[in-house]
Amino acid sequence: MISVTLASKPAQSLNFALFFFAYYGYVGVFSPYASLYFADKGISAAQIGVLMSLMQVMRIFGPNLWGWVADHTRQRVNVLRFTSAAAAMAFCGMFWGESFGFFFALMVTVNLFTSAQGPISEALMLSAMRGDLTHYGRLRLWGSVGFIVAVMLSGQLLDWQGIALMPWIALSLLLMVCGVTLNMSEDAPATHLHDVPSVRSLLRQRQVLAFFVSTFMMVAAHSSLYVYYSLYLSDIGYSKTVIGLMWSLGVLVEIMFFFYQAPLFRRFGIRPLMLFSLAIAVVRFLMIGVGAQSLIVLLLAQVLHAATFGVHHSASIATLQRWFSGPLQARGQALFISISYGLGGTLGGLLLSACWDTLGARPVYLIAALMSLLGLLAAILSYHWQAEAGRDS
Repeated sequence: MISVTLASKPAQSLNFALFFFAYYGYVGVFSPYASLYFADKGISAAQIGVLMSLMQVMRIFGPNLWGWVADHTRQRVNVLRFTSAAAAMAFCGMFWGESFGFFFALMVTVNLFTSAQGPISEALMLSAMRGDLTHYGRLRLWGSVGFIVAVMLSGQLLDWQGIALMPWIALSLLLMVCGVTLNMSEDAPATHLHDVPSVRSLLRQRQVLAFFVSTFMMVAAHSSLYVYYSLYLSDIGYSKTVIGLMWSLGVLVEIMFFFYQAPLFRRFGIRPLMLFSLAIAVVRFLMIGVGAQSLIVLLLAQVLHAATFGVHHSASIATLQRWFSGPLQARGQALFISISYGLGGTLGGLLLSACWDTLGARPVYLIAALMSLLGLLAAILSYHWQAEAGRDS
């Protein structure tokens, strides 16, 4: 059972907050502006598309590799230190790259190491919390703060100094990640009075499979935002200023949810909030697909990001703790990242790209609404089968 009662903050709360701020700040610099940097180096648009897709592709493989290493060695902090240092060292190649082949190898290497950061840091924090998610949201929100601060400030700096400054900003944040990991420590593992199941045996359970199908569909649906939202609004006629404000609004409401997460989970519970987030996603994508010409509808749809990302992410993390805790914590987080954001993000992006080219912009968001509905049905099945398994045990 996941505890959501009041508890004291983990001793390493400051480390976790700084880590999330720096790591997601790096994402906030690199994801929006790397394509501009590659273009400045003379890389073609098609090649840039391949390079940027490697960020998602490596999330399929990297998290599972490092999650397995972290859990088997029981040295999660050392794995985090090694991968953060290796990512920073590899990233230095960004300053000397000129060809597509060089940048391809560089993106594979850098993202192999950075793909470890999210799942292992989450596993460390969850381990420190001993299953109590009271303070999870207020620590995790620093990732959202880091992202939005990095996007806004780096945009101003790059307008002032030029795109060549991008690698220096990104590297500075990677070095900050390294510095934070040096101050982290490994919490004593929780005592387990029963045999720990294998990951393979857990993945054979229908409730676990249905859960991952649900998260896969939800993130695949969100590919319509991550890949095409800005282009879609631009085609409708919205200015870059409005588009930027929409992205900022989505992150701000996400931060607000994380801040007030604990009392919401105590009052409503994990299952109702998970199902609510998936149902709201159906509504949100329909609103974007059908009513984006109305600024009011668009604003309301962005406010719903608090539910479709914030609520869904936290409820997913809490649900994972039912199966992947203790010595399986890092691999559980790795599977979640790989299946949802790696496979879901990659395959969802490819499918919706084909739809964009053949059917047009609006159907992309109607298909995203359908994906969310399929995710909702899978989650309902997962919780139903969890209840059955609980009665049988």
